[in-house]
Amino acid sequence: RQEDCNVPKALLSLILLVGTVLIGCEIYNFRYSPYLTAAKRTLLADYALPVAVLLMAFAGSWLFRRVEMGTFDDKNSTSFQYTAWGEVSVGMVLGSMGLGLLQSLLIFMDQNIAANIVNNPSNRLKKGPAYHWDLMVVAVINVVLALFGLPLVHGALPHSPLHVGALADIEEKCDHGHVREIIVSVRETRVTSLVCHVLIWICALFLIPKPLNYIPIPVLYGLFVFLAIVALDDIQLWERMLLIFTEQNSYPPTSYIRKVPQKAVHTFTIIQVIQLAVLCAISFSGSPYLKMLFPALLILMIPIRSKLVPKLIKEQYLKALDGHI
Repeated sequence: RQEDCNVPKALLSLILLVGTVLIGCEIYNFRYSPYLTAAKRTLLADYALPVAVLLMAFAGSWLFRRVEMGTFDDKNSTSFQYTAWGEVSVGMVLGSMGLGLLQSLLIFMDQNIAANIVNNPSNRLKKGPAYHWDLMVVAVINVVLALFGLPLVHGALPHSPLHVGALADIEEKCDHGHVREIIVSVRETRVTSLVCHVLIWICALFLIPKPLNYIPIPVLYGLFVFLAIVALDDIQLWERMLLIFTEQNSYPPTSYIRKVPQKAVHTFTIIQVIQLAVLCAISFSGSPYLKMLFPALLILMIPIRSKLVPKLIKEQYLKALDGHI
């Protein structure tokens, strides 16, 4: 409706979102510039996101303070109602078991996907992986959290791979005219993760609601867009999507391109894009009941990959395309 349309708010939201992304990307890409020393460029690039958020938050909350923007609200009411233990019926128990099963499937998938990406051989980690041990620790912690109605935890994307990249020493390697970054070594420590979560706890205690509510919501959206853009370089699917529109003579000399025919590469990419589109459609749907099916649909991708895809693409090609995962 016309009375619901707020043009200044919509325009400023777009400016704040795009500004956050552009400033963050420009500062992040400063590491590839010839200015200053390598250590100073890397230091500045590591703080690209905080600088972008602070600048655009100042612009949104002070320079354009006359335009009312949506801000963080810690008093949002919930649609859920807590029930006393004595009033829990059998139907509630069975229903919660079904929802809990779906959520456990989602946590299982997220944890294993994050663990496999982090333990990729290209990261050159020296400490061996412990997939079952990690999953057991996550399960025990989540049992305790569930008893108190607290949010559950698991390995997350893109935070886990970005954390590994932040602790890594990276070198540039030129191969047939294509420059790519390789990880030389990673400082494998738990101190950084512990410090990060302690700082998050401190922020939750002292920065909510103020001064966190001075950050406009579009700036937070720009923050997540920036994280997605930065993570694209390490995603093989994105690289293969670009190959569809790239001349074959300009393909990078990656291992799977040398082993897999062009048709098989594009076929595998299109299949994955279709799967991703279906998952996004379910995830972004307006129906909460449809969103509950997301974990089951994610699990369904496993038989599709193991049973249907091999009928379209040879197994040896599939191992070259995603054998590292």
